[in-house]
Amino acid sequence: MIDKKEFLLQSIIRAYIENLEPIGSTQLKSMYDITYSPATIRGYFKKLGDEGYLAQEHISSGRTPTTEALKQYWETKLNFKKLSGINLRALEYFASKIGLSVFIKKEKSDILKDILNVENKYMILEFSSFAISVKYSDALYRFLKDMIGLDLKDITRISKDVGAYEVYESINQTLQNSDFQIFNYKEFLNLALTYDFDEYTINKFLKGQILDELKEGLYFEKLLPPNYIGICNYCKIDNEDVKMLVVGELPKDYEYFYEKITTF
Repeated sequence: MIDKKEFLLQSIIRAYIENLEPIGSTQLKSMYDITYSPATIRGYFKKLGDEGYLAQEHISSGRTPTTEALKQYWETKLNFKKLSGINLRALEYFASKIGLSVFIKKEKSDILKDILNVENKYMILEFSSFAISVKYSDALYRFLKDMIGLDLKDITRISKDVGAYEVYESINQTLQNSDFQIFNYKEFLNLALTYDFDEYTINKFLKGQILDELKEGLYFEKLLPPNYIGICNYCKIDNEDVKMLVVGELPKDYEYFYEKITTF
């Protein structure tokens, strides 16, 4: 059972996400018809402030949740059951409305079927549903021959790990052209410019390579600037397996976003 302090913290976070302005004790009480008195609420606000969960700009102003409080809030509120029935038009609309960037990449399960050596000049790698060509070398040919029958994900990972970058880049370029989408990319570019992302990092996002590196879960400072969150989900869109990364500021309403893109 949730205790009084935790209940009030979750209430003020919810109120802040909905209004994006400092919340006072009387305002919070009226918003959610809370039975505690304003004095009691203020007392808990002080405790939560002392613990680092609430901030107050001025003595007479309301409180705002700290970055740490928002991070913990989303860690408890967002679950990672596989999302299905996502409406792409709704996703595009609500990403723009809320101010989120969304990166989507289909999860390919292709197998490397064969490798054709074309006169020792280049090689054609035949996968289940597409083919790529790379320059021929004896060492690379022997290396790739050993990977016939492996899954595309394993080949992509191994190629990057051993420095076979032409193979890695050719696969990613092919997949990017057909299986990668960005919604509201201008929001991401604004983020990248504001926080001075380097060219390598920007390209990882805009080419979809970032999705190859992430597992399902929440990402904060190790991936994004403070006060931002990245949410990586596995989804089902039009009966196809998709990995999705949602990026935005911590106070955005992610529960509302996920509700709308699956029930629109």
